[in-house]
Formats: sequence, structure tokens, C-alpha cells
Amino acid sequence: MSRAQIVDGVIAAGVAVALVVAGVSGTHRSPDLDVLGYAALAAGGLALAARRRAPIAVLAVTAVCALAYQVAGFEVPVVAYLFAVYAAVRAGHRIAAVVASVLMLAAIPLALLASGVAGTGAAFTQARDVLQLAWLIAAGAAGEALRQAERRADEAERTREETARRRADGERLHIARELHDSLTHQISVIKVQAEVAVHLAGKRGEDVPDALLAIRDAGREAARELRATLEALRDDDKDPPRGLDDVPDLVRRVRTTGLDAQLTVEGRCDAVPAAVGRTAYRIVQESLTNVARHAAAATASVRIDHRPGTLVIRVDDDGQATVDSAPGVGLTGMRERVTALGGRLQAGPRREGGFSVQAELPVDPA
Repeated sequence: MSRAQIVDGVIAAGVAVALVVAGVSGTHRSPDLDVLGYAALAAGGLALAARRRAPIAVLAVTAVCALAYQVAGFEVPVVAYLFAVYAAVRAGHRIAAVVASVLMLAAIPLALLASGVAGTGAAFTQARDVLQLAWLIAAGAAGEALRQAERRADEAERTREETARRRADGERLHIARELHDSLTHQISVIKVQAEVAVHLAGKRGEDVPDALLAIRDAGREAARELRATLEALRDDDKDPPRGLDDVPDLVRRVRTTGLDAQLTVEGRCDAVPAAVGRTAYRIVQESLTNVARHAAAATASVRIDHRPGTLVIRVDDDGQATVDSAPGVGLTGMRERVTALGGRLQAGPRREGGFSVQAELPVDPA
């Protein structure tokens, strides 16, 4: 049970007790209808427990209960109905609250007439009607004021997020330019010089030192990694982010490299949050990349299981990688992504051989 539900329950119980106490201490013009009056008083107050979930229904229930205990002869203010008007206006149902209040103002005199209270004097009746109208206006105004305040707060929060996102995008582009200026040229020079040295040594028939070959290969790999990093940093959301719908294409591309990768999807595919879908795609991508580069595997299986409240991703292979031989950065990145969403990640050798990565991601919005 959430904190809001607890607060609503406490308020509902308090209003119900207050109404019943007011009914007990007041005058009863129709003793035969006391049971109806007390029941209506209690029900009207307790109905407020659902005012956030069903404001229109609560508005109707409190109105009926108010009319019922007025007919029963209980001269008790319609406090529960005022709370219901406030809740309905706060939820944005202003027209429904106005229509219901107009009907209530027209029905209450009839209920008082049926109970015999209307004959107590014209001045008393007019004062009571004015007071009820004033309280209805006050309840509606309070609900509208709070609704507008919440709307402005949401708008301010959204504006702050957009501003922070724009600043992050600008900083990312700045880092990309700095990296390009400071690293790309130097790495390119190292790679070219190493390749030229290897070419000249081979042309002269000399043995190429292993260190020189290592420098050449490292330069090529560094250039590829730097280019991929720069592309990621320069990404300004022109291309849509990858998600679950892109996993089949990813598996097909992996198969073109010679790895026999198979995809299995189980369960009913309900709406998956975008962040969960992106994380699932990255887990499959990183796992298959590790398999292709480091596991010396011939086959790999990708299983996506839609379970109630959870999305389970499992990638198995028949290679020779172990926890120590698997790239630490890749596993660390996957673990950070999964942990950020409140999920769990398990990675390790399989008993029958090969390596397994399994992630459980919560998909429940709560």
C-alpha cells in the first residue's frame, strides 16, 4: 500500500467518524430512519478512500449519501461531498464537479422538505443555502488551485530535464571535438608509421619485429575504437535508439559473420519501457560481440522471455571463454545498465561448456 493510499484511508476514516459523531450529537427529526442516516454518514466518509482512483464515482456516492442522511432528518453538513468536489476538480473533472454541485443545490432543499427541516423558516433556509454554495465554491477553488500548482511544477520539472539534456548534448559534442583534435591525428600517425615500417621491412626481406607488428595492430584497433567512441559521442538522436524490435536484425547480422546464432522469444510481448528495451538490446549486442571476438564459439542462442513484471534475456554459447577471459569492461557496462534499472545480471561459465549471460529486467512501471 502506497503512502497516498494510507493518507486517503486515514482522511476517509476521520471524516466518517466526524460525520457519525455530528449525527449522534445533533437532532433527529425522523427516528425511524436513524439506521439509514448513520449508514449514509459512515458510507459517505469512507468513500473518500477512493477519491484519487475514482473521483467521479466518489463524487456520486458522497452526493447520494448526503441526500440520504438529509432525508433521514440528520442536520449534518455535507462535508464528505465537499472533499469529493475538491478531489474531482483537482483531478481535472471540473465540468462534472460543477454539474453535480448544481444538482446537489437543487436536490438538498427537496431532501430537507421530505425530512421536515424546510419548515423551520425562510431566513434559516436562505442562510443555509448561501453557506452551502460558499463551501462548494471554496472546495472547487482549492482543488483547481492545487491542480494548477501541480501542473506548473510538472512543467518546470520537464523544462529542467530538457535543459539538462541540451547541456549534456552540447558537452558531449564538445568532448567529441576535443577527442578528435587531440587523439585522432596522433593515433593515425602512429598507425601509418608502423604500417610503413612493416612494409619497408618486408620489401627489404628483413624480419619484422614482433613489437612493430603489435604497434601496427594496436594502432588499427585503437583507430576503430576511437572512431566508434566519437560516433557515439556525436550521436544527436538523429537515429532512433535501438530496442527489442531490433534484436532480430542484430542476430541476423551476427549470423553473417559465421556464428550460428539463434533467437527465441517466449511469452506475450506486452508494452516494454523504452529504457528496458534499449538495455535488453545492448545486453544482446555486447554478449554476441564478446562471443564472436573472444569465445571461439560456433553457436550461440539468444532467448528473450516475457514474464509477468519481468523481462529475462539469456545469451548462451559453446565457446571457451571464462569469467577471467571475458572482457571486463563489457560485463561491467552490462551490469551497470541492469543495476540502474533495478534488475539482476548473472554471467559465468556453463556446466555443459561455454559461457552464459542472463539478465532480469523489471518492466513494471511501479
